[in-house]
Amino acid sequence: MLGAVGAFVGMSAVAGLLVTAAVTPAIAVTGMAANNGIGVFEGLPEYLQIGQLAQPTTIYAKNGDQDVPLATFYSQNRLPVGFDQMSQAVKDAAIAGEDPRFYSHGGVDIQGTMRGVLSTVSGGGVQGGSSITQQYVKNVLLQKCEALPVKTAAEKKTYQNCVDDSTGVTPDRKVKEMKFAIGLEKKYTKDQILEGYLNIAGFGGSVYGIEAAARYYYNTTAAALTPAQAASLVAIVNEPTGLKIDNPASTTNGAADGYAKNKDRRDYILGKMYEYKKLTKAQYDDAIKTPIQPVITPSARGCQTAGGAAYFCDFVQKIILNDASFGKDLDTRTANFNRGGYKIYTSLDMDLQKVAEDTLASYVPQVYKVDIGGVLVGVQPGTGRVLYMAQNKQYSQDPDVLNSGAQYTSINYATDYAYGASGGFQVGSTYKVFTLAEWLKQGHSLNETVNANIRTYTKFKDTCDGDWTGTYRPTNDSSGEEGIRTAQSATTQSINTAFIAMASQLDLCQIRNEAEAFGVHTATGTPLGTTPASVLGTNNIAPLTMATAFAGIANNGLTCSPIAIDKIVSGDGKEVAPPATKCTQSIDPAIANAMAKGLQGPLQSGGTASGMNTTGKDMLGKTGTTENNEQLWLVAATTKVAGAYWVGNVTGHQDMRRIYPTHGTTPAIARTAVMRSMMSAAVGKYGGDPFPAPPSKLVQGVQVAVPDLTGKSPDEAKTILTSLGLDSADGGPQDSAAPAGTVASTNPPAGSQVGKGTVITIYTSNQSLVAIPNVVGQKFSVAQAALAAAGFVAKVGPGFTPDDVVQAMDPGAGTAAKAGTQVTLTLQKSTPTPGPGAGG
Repeated sequence: MLGAVGAFVGMSAVAGLLVTAAVTPAIAVTGMAANNGIGVFEGLPEYLQIGQLAQPTTIYAKNGDQDVPLATFYSQNRLPVGFDQMSQAVKDAAIAGEDPRFYSHGGVDIQGTMRGVLSTVSGGGVQGGSSITQQYVKNVLLQKCEALPVKTAAEKKTYQNCVDDSTGVTPDRKVKEMKFAIGLEKKYTKDQILEGYLNIAGFGGSVYGIEAAARYYYNTTAAALTPAQAASLVAIVNEPTGLKIDNPASTTNGAADGYAKNKDRRDYILGKMYEYKKLTKAQYDDAIKTPIQPVITPSARGCQTAGGAAYFCDFVQKIILNDASFGKDLDTRTANFNRGGYKIYTSLDMDLQKVAEDTLASYVPQVYKVDIGGVLVGVQPGTGRVLYMAQNKQYSQDPDVLNSGAQYTSINYATDYAYGASGGFQVGSTYKVFTLAEWLKQGHSLNETVNANIRTYTKFKDTCDGDWTGTYRPTNDSSGEEGIRTAQSATTQSINTAFIAMASQLDLCQIRNEAEAFGVHTATGTPLGTTPASVLGTNNIAPLTMATAFAGIANNGLTCSPIAIDKIVSGDGKEVAPPATKCTQSIDPAIANAMAKGLQGPLQSGGTASGMNTTGKDMLGKTGTTENNEQLWLVAATTKVAGAYWVGNVTGHQDMRRIYPTHGTTPAIARTAVMRSMMSAAVGKYGGDPFPAPPSKLVQGVQVAVPDLTGKSPDEAKTILTSLGLDSADGGPQDSAAPAGTVASTNPPAGSQVGKGTVITIYTSNQSLVAIPNVVGQKFSVAQAALAAAGFVAKVGPGFTPDDVVQAMDPGAGTAAKAGTQVTLTLQKSTPTPGPGAGG
């Protein structure tokens, strides 16, 4: 006991010396001399860097010209408010209950500290006596701990050491706390300190700060708190776990006993408020008799609160978490996101988002007998801004929810794996646009023809990975699509064999390069394939990527990478640069314009998406169907909005042309209606401009005349055509009068103007015909004999004489005809020669 008394005396001496020096008192460590204690105290750092409080981050979307909250994220539910946004009642309650001499001391309450000293030296430990400023210091230090990562054992140890240093019941910690408190009092006003304290204090669970507490416990604001409510909330600060009022089933502090523990502390605070004349007698009596009736109003957090826009919300979150400018590693970025108080203003257009959600809900069920998925996603050409992103599932990250039904998934089907955990889907014939791009880039045209007959290929040029060799025999989606086809008709009708024929004249590596130039990549980051089958869309790609590429086509070949964030404001009110789009000239504008012209074909009569565009505005598009109809696509674009629709198997191998999930039709047929609805809404809001006309050479090609090859050998004819830049195809034998095996005719015929690269079909003669001899001007008897000699039968009308002269013949002279053909002769009567003695 004598030692304790001695320590008490020593500490009192320290306190006395500090008070004499006009410095607040300090507790010396037991055994230290008073002067040494002062030296230690003065050697401690004085100023504490408060830093930014952990605040919720909120993501906003566009609703007309308003930014509306989409979702909130936080590790601590805190909504900092200014001093003038706190009711006087809560300020008075905090001071009366926690630090009655707050406005008179210099950061440390001497009386309270001496009470704590007495407790310490008597063996009770350091307790009580902390001023509001000291509590503020402790909370600031604790906030710094809460920002530390805690994944590894070492990190957890560092975190715990930090917490112990901030809150531990030791004399030296108390000394540091006091010194920091004194420093804060020199730097900030009393009102600023009280404001900071009420914003940082914990109110139980994840609720921090008086504004969040008012909203959570009483569904009101800090500015509107009554004395009874204010005292009830301040009571929680004293013992957050035991005195919080959100557990009505508690047997010690629940609804049954009127939240007795909280009420006891509340009433104590109200008594102090009355004692210090902060309440009148009437106000006090009214507050005391007011029952504690919490109105618990949870602050929902996370993307699951964003409804149908949850997957877009998740995409935005992933953008931040994948961006190194928001922290050195994922843990740091996650902590910054959940604590930084960012206001993230996004590109999401709630009008188009609603159309996307409603359309998917109508056509693609959340749950069906097969695992079907559907996505609608759209971007703005020229900016890359993502305008809508919806899918046919409900979003959740909760394992229990995910396991409760097939309607839930955490996977965002619209994005790459790094931004939503999807591996993408085969894109089918939508990928043909990149073969079209390379076709035009190499000097071919839309009207140039290729041989689209089903045939076997054994080699393709590939300067990336070495020429492809093997056996490849593609077929078409529908019968009757073979023959000689222009690049335009191949695009309009999505003819596989025609595009493979086009690719056979190109470099598979360059086709891949064209795709990459438009920002196309696999969803998992693996290299794009360059096999012949890849021409028909076997790479797994995200819908957002395809929408972005088509936006580039519609934007004169300028492709802008997708962005979802327009502006970010940090918790301290400063703007933070959001991830910016990168715009690249993917291809020459003239070629892009020719692509746009070609891609209008599928949306027109006879196209694979005929009837989709009813807007009256220029629109390009392309369907895609993978092997066995497992994945279906329709991607379209105007100059203002580009959108992609995917529907297909998430897992499994169901034929999408053999199920009828909605509207009594298949997903394959319904895709045109889905995109008609979506793109009509897009045009209705954003409009659309005409696509620029491409140069004639990219449409018609360089024109040449088809030569007359009649009588030439097939090899000679092919050589002549090749020299003119024309291709050839064997049309087989044809009835002709030309020598057998020589060229009988061509299609297009000799003299026709065609584009370079056009396929000229060559027909060879079987010499089954004979040219009708020319007998015009001959006497009938002579003409009849000549025709008979050639195998033809002369036919004339009645009343002729052998000497009548042939005036005309049908068929005409030179016509190739089969033996036995009748040749109708038109005769002119001969004039008799006068006899001797005639005349007068």
